[in-house]
Amino acid sequence: MQIVRPLRGIVPPLVTPLSGPDVLDIPGLERLVDHQLEGGVSGLFLLGTTGEGPSLAYELRRELIRRVVERVAGRVPVLVGVTDTVYRETLRMAEFAAAHGASAIVIAPPYYFCSSQADLLRFVRQLAEDSELPIFLYNMPEMTKMIFEPETVAEAAKLDRICGLKDSSGDLEYLTRVVEIMRSRADFTILVGPEELLRDGMRLGVHGGVHGGANILPRLYVDLYNACLEQDEARIEELHTQVLSLGSAVYDSRDKDYRYIRGIKSALSILGICSDMTAWPYQPAGPALRASIADYLHRHFAVQV
Repeated sequence: MQIVRPLRGIVPPLVTPLSGPDVLDIPGLERLVDHQLEGGVSGLFLLGTTGEGPSLAYELRRELIRRVVERVAGRVPVLVGVTDTVYRETLRMAEFAAAHGASAIVIAPPYYFCSSQADLLRFVRQLAEDSELPIFLYNMPEMTKMIFEPETVAEAAKLDRICGLKDSSGDLEYLTRVVEIMRSRADFTILVGPEELLRDGMRLGVHGGVHGGANILPRLYVDLYNACLEQDEARIEELHTQVLSLGSAVYDSRDKDYRYIRGIKSALSILGICSDMTAWPYQPAGPALRASIADYLHRHFAVQV
């Protein structure tokens, strides 16, 4: 499915359901994709942070792309993270995504070695020349230790294939600057990653969100997005509070020990959607966290556990 520019709405960063080390939980993946589509999402983003992309074998990444595109069957765009430290590996994954029907690729700065903004722009220009698909930039400094400066985003956006930015910095000043600098480009998509910033981001002018919690309750995030569009302030505050509450119960973004992903996968397991197994060597949620999440979902969203 081709992307309509700008891409608007909620685009969940899909978790990667696993049934064993480097083994895809295929029935769970199919249920998860169906759960997202039934929730009214506007697209799916594979192999990002929430999808544990850097921890997955290349063969599994390719199987995930193929199976998700097949399951989605053109109903929403499928965006694929192709970030790697090696340009040739990035391009190989981009080529595979294009050959198997993905709608766009998503690229963060190559991590490990730090890059200057000039190097990042050189990297983006080369990928824009070599890729068949539209490209979203992915600003994730917590993981990559680098940033796409707003001026670099603006310069990259002059390239035809560069169609948007996913900002997961959590920095509202940065997001404000990007929105301002790109305001003349109505076709350039800006999506916000941290779910606690969807409300404020929409007020600034972003086009939607890429929120891990939407794996669990996609309709909640879609409803918040729609309330923001309608400028229904009472409804916005009600749903924003629910989003914050869900995040607090399921994961703590200040916790650096993988709890964010553990929590989401545990919640999905409680819902009967997919396994809670995380990529090796990380452990799934322990019994205390799982019990706490189950109790929260039962009390606040009437989930039977």
